[in-house]
Amino acid sequence: MNAVRIGLQVILVITGLILTLLILMHKGKGGGMSDMFGGGMSASLGSSSVAERNLSRFTVVMGLIWFTAVVGIGLIDRFDA
Repeated sequence: MNAVRIGLQVILVITGLILTLLILMHKGKGGGMSDMFGGGMSASLGSSSVAERNLSRFTVVMGLIWFTAVVGIGLIDRFDA
């Protein structure tokens, strides 16, 4: 169980870092942290591009992997005797 726990912790850290980068890459919708990083300079046309949709999908997949790792670590902590 120790190897599984370490593997889940590594996955948790890596996906956490990737999620941070992916969230910062999203276009801002105005007046937020994304404006500090240049997100407010681009004009929104009301429709998302293919790249933005793919970025959103990849962010959701990374979030699900991150959540699964958190639940897995919690289950190992609870049932490990």
